[in-house]
Amino acid sequence: MLKNNILALGITLVIALFWLRINDFFAHKGWVSSSISRKIIHIGTGPIFVLCWLLFNDAPIARYLAAIVPLGITLQFAMVGTGIIKDQSSVDAMSRTGDRREILRGPLFYGIAFVLLTILFWRNSPIGIVALMVLCGGDGLADIIGQRIKSASIPWSPKKSLAGSLTMLLGGFTFAILILGILSGRGISPARCHHIYCRGDYRGGHNPDRVPARCGY
Repeated sequence: MLKNNILALGITLVIALFWLRINDFFAHKGWVSSSISRKIIHIGTGPIFVLCWLLFNDAPIARYLAAIVPLGITLQFAMVGTGIIKDQSSVDAMSRTGDRREILRGPLFYGIAFVLLTILFWRNSPIGIVALMVLCGGDGLADIIGQRIKSASIPWSPKKSLAGSLTMLLGGFTFAILILGILSGRGISPARCHHIYCRGDYRGGHNPDRVPARCGY
């Protein structure tokens, strides 16, 4: 954890941009297919971003500063998808067919979810972290496994396979447990903070100012 949240924001932004651009570069060069690059970005972005939350201190503004990173990247997605800016490397890495307008669907909503979950839940609740891990690890792995393992469709959604659905469940669960375990190991316990906040179970009375500092309030 750094004392300066602006520095934490800068480091998070550099890490995020490096992760995206290195995958864009590999896809543009043809070293990995666009579908694989898209899934690598899909699966890896969430855990990397959430682990960067450890850089921020407990100031109330920290969550909003952290949310600037996915917000900025999401705005870039929107501009690339609408053709305002030209970035063929991003198109190659994040679209299935090479059509820039595809970025205005999955990748754009993916980024919006990151912004909202960061602001709404931050390190105070496991809900946001679990949701992001299901979105990244669960959904990302489900598409890969579901396309490669033939299995029956689930009755209520014929386009979804049983193998893909189980992979989403297990992948999201595994990613969530790993990330929550890492945060807890660093002294941040979102589950405990969520319990304290929801019950108002503060020592000495119902005073939110007395929530443990490591809850990130």
